[in-house]
Amino acid sequence: MPYSPDPVGPAGRIGLITLATDFNSEDDLRAILPGDVRLFTTRIENANPVTVANLQSMAADLPRAAKTLLPGYGVDVAIFGCTSGTAVTGSDKIAALINQGMPGTKVTNPLLASELALRAVGAQKIAILTPYLSDVTQSVADGFHQRGFDVTRVMGFGLDNDFDMTALPPEALLEGALKVDTPDADAVFISCTAIRSAEIIAEAERRLKKPVITSNQALIWHALNLIGYKNPITGFGTLFDHAPQPTNQVEVP
Repeated sequence: MPYSPDPVGPAGRIGLITLATDFNSEDDLRAILPGDVRLFTTRIENANPVTVANLQSMAADLPRAAKTLLPGYGVDVAIFGCTSGTAVTGSDKIAALINQGMPGTKVTNPLLASELALRAVGAQKIAILTPYLSDVTQSVADGFHQRGFDVTRVMGFGLDNDFDMTALPPEALLEGALKVDTPDADAVFISCTAIRSAEIIAEAERRLKKPVITSNQALIWHALNLIGYKNPITGFGTLFDHAPQPTNQVEVP
């Protein structure tokens, strides 16, 4: 029988490279993602606990994982779904490793996307909430400091396991965002793709009266801008409601 095939991801295809132990990022990202953009996932090898050493070691598997994202078809942009892993490995190195497996593909990651998102909402001074151990939390804070931000306060839940991070109740994340905030902070950043943060963004902003940026929210925002998506997205904070597009985009190595 003759038929006309439906387009797969008519407005764009996003490829997610996440961790083998990740329980959450696909759900959080799809909660924000518009229906005409499709998300496709592959995973890299990693191991709990979430320590600096384990985060650094998993980067070597990125080229292999990237090759498994719709081989023969490709994606419009690839996103690496680990904020802490990017912080300890480096944004440029993450992009280069992914491009070894997917030459020429646009790449973003939570640290880069969050930096651009924070700048888009006009934030210079930021408070940071994470689920991590103290040394991993400090790596994230250092990453933002190196990018020119002033970090007013940092708090972590002290977790070293992706399951425990995903099990964090959204209400605890909301309470943490309220506690980590300081009067002089321009925005609150909630780090980690493994936590269920998408659903608390609007309420946190309502109570804090300032922008709240999360890893997964920033990833989708930047990825959509990289593919030129123009339709409005509502319900996920100032970043989507009012922020301009990024002033610069990640370059393909």
